[in-house]
Amino acid sequence: MPCISSNQGFAGLSGRAVKHTALANVFKMRQKLVPEIDVVGVGGIETGQDVFEFLLCGATAVQVGTCHWKEGPKCFDRICAELKTLLGKKGYASCKDVQGKLNPWSKEGASKSRAASRKAKEVPSSDSTKKLVSLDLIHAALIVIIAVLLADKFVFIN
Repeated sequence: MPCISSNQGFAGLSGRAVKHTALANVFKMRQKLVPEIDVVGVGGIETGQDVFEFLLCGATAVQVGTCHWKEGPKCFDRICAELKTLLGKKGYASCKDVQGKLNPWSKEGASKSRAASRKAKEVPSSDSTKKLVSLDLIHAALIVIIAVLLADKFVFIN
């Protein structure tokens, strides 16, 4: 069976660099193993979204390595909070509801995903735009006032 390994076993890739390979491996292992055997997702887990993706591929649990090394133990609370928020947004009650639910790629699914991404990035409503414009005007006015107040503090040489 082909695999990815380091040079003589002493060094290798970690973190984001291995995430997609790790997701594919978790998906493949979940397909090949009986449900009673747990699959632990390892590689590139830094956010609740990452955990969600590993769960979709069939992971029963995940391991956080590089992120813990960079951020320290506080990363666990952040990742758990992000995952809880994401599960709620997507209408899932628990991690078990997500495990192994990855749908195969289809044109229709890709189209839905693109539409959802576009909707999330939509231009702000006219009320928000008005607020942004008024904030820009306030910032400009404050800059002019500060410039006028500071102008007499400096001597300009001709």
